[in-house]
Amino acid sequence: MSELNKIALQIISNGKGILAADESNGTMTKRLEAVNVKSTPENRLSFRETLFSSEGMKDYIGGVILYDETINQTSSSGKSIPDLISSTGVVTGIKVDTGAKDLANSPEEKITEGLDGLRDRLKQYYSLGARFTKWRGVYSISEKYPTKLAISSNAHALARYSALVQESGMVPIVEPEVLMDGNHSANICLNVTSEVIRKCFEELIIHKVDLSGIILKPNMILSGNLSKDKISKEEVSLKTLECLKNSVPKEVPGIAFLSGGQSEVEATENLNLININNNTNFIMTYSYGRALQQSALKVWSKNIKEKEAAQNTFNHRAKMCTLAAQGKWAIELENK
Repeated sequence: MSELNKIALQIISNGKGILAADESNGTMTKRLEAVNVKSTPENRLSFRETLFSSEGMKDYIGGVILYDETINQTSSSGKSIPDLISSTGVVTGIKVDTGAKDLANSPEEKITEGLDGLRDRLKQYYSLGARFTKWRGVYSISEKYPTKLAISSNAHALARYSALVQESGMVPIVEPEVLMDGNHSANICLNVTSEVIRKCFEELIIHKVDLSGIILKPNMILSGNLSKDKISKEEVSLKTLECLKNSVPKEVPGIAFLSGGQSEVEATENLNLININNNTNFIMTYSYGRALQQSALKVWSKNIKEKEAAQNTFNHRAKMCTLAAQGKWAIELENK
């Protein structure tokens, strides 16, 4: 086993998942203001530290993705945030892209930027304690989109990023997210997601990326959020598995799904069915942001100095997600 493969498996084995706490300051400000909390560096840290010091971290979380601000912060105990995270046995990760910008010659679509200076930033993040990274490519579905240009250019960027990350001794999360915005059917989502993922692996192979030392972070196969043609949760699981079985090389150790606008329970139920029906050798787990944090954030916002209630809420949500990653979740457990 390569060192990178060991790190990847440490993050996603035994039902453990990834806490995506890498919201940019702009996104975090929207989240905090929605629950009437002022977005300051101290408050952003206070909420995140509440999660990172929860009991559930040790049992359910294998990795945490941080934002640049957070990886450089110090916890209330005096430990650096990466040290606080690693003291719970969890691997520290870092978002390294600089965001999705308009794609030249197709301005309705996005290209993710951040390759300039990335090699030096990766050295710095490694020295701070990071051992895996994240880069998100984003694709829209409509009658015209995504174009071949968007599919190719984002795949190329994800591959260049991954090669640099592995060179620096870290595991890249490869995140091609096909957005659920729109009125498209689940079958269109299946076709587009399959094409996007295949193109990503084509580029990863060209760039000599060790596929056993990456984690894929895709969307599930869902109907568009405006579609009248919704499919059942069972169909979501079967179409998602069909997509991955036909698109992902067998060397990849595991897949950590993004929640992509699903509710907490919906993202948990869909992951559970994917694992019950899983007929592949891939580990299937979660890399959730809102679907792990939203309820805890609401509880925390009522009294930001009182952490225990928010931690209990987070512990419950993380436990539900881990049960789903093992195919052991049931709706009755939500209220226990």
